Amino acid sequence: MSAKSAIGKEVFTPRDEKMLAAVQVRRRNKKKIPFLATGGQGDYMTYICLSVTNKKPPQLSITKVKQFEGSSSFARRSQWSMDQLRKVNGIDPNRDCPEFDLEFDNASDQWVAGSAGEKCMFVQVLHHTCQRHSGERKPEFVNCQSKLLGACSVNSVMLRCKMFLHGMRNTKVSSQKRPPRKGNSILHSAADSVTSAVQKASQALNERSDRLNRAEEKTGELMNSAQQFADTAHKLAMKHK
Repeated sequence: MSAKSAIGKEVFTPRDEKMLAAVQVRRRNKKKIPFLATGGQGDYMTYICLSVTNKKPPQLSITKVKQFEGSSSFARRSQWSMDQLRKVNGIDPNRDCPEFDLEFDNASDQWVAGSAGEKCMFVQVLHHTCQRHSGERKPEFVNCQSKLLGACSVNSVMLRCKMFLHGMRNTKVSSQKRPPRKGNSILHSAADSVTSAVQKASQALNERSDRLNRAEEKTGELMNSAQQFADTAHKLAMKHK
């Protein structure tokens, strides 16, 4: 199970919430530690998560989740409602970059995501979800690439997944003459599963407007599945290189 899947299951499911997206981050500028501060818990990984309640009307939240070194569990830290989010700053509207800022009523954080792609996927889902569920007071998105804010932003995520799977299938065809390996069969099975998920999610997004909420949930699951698949594919490729 990937870290993001574990966060959804451990942190949000018990609270009757569904995690729509998550991005692993680190601060661009480290916070100053007071001179007399002691008793720190050591190194940790930080995730910024977007979640929605299962009850209606749905309530959106952004939550900071940490995993401390040597621990397999996740700790919920700061949490803000979507009404408290004032601005999302994509830093550079002309290129893919991993940096972004989140400004709330009472806080402001400057982050660097694990990759530009991971940041872009998170901002896409955040913007799409805000347009669907936020009230009149929607957050401002500045310095973001137009592809992240367009109406077809979710579909572009689907397209990236399909392109990745198409490349994996081409690799499968070129390797048919070689003796089959257990790792390859697992990889191909995962590719078929994710392909099926992509097709179902794409179909859901084209249905009537009264079903868009369920489609958004499927999209969140798809992106987590795609991330898991990419991690698995990379590990298998390195193992059988």
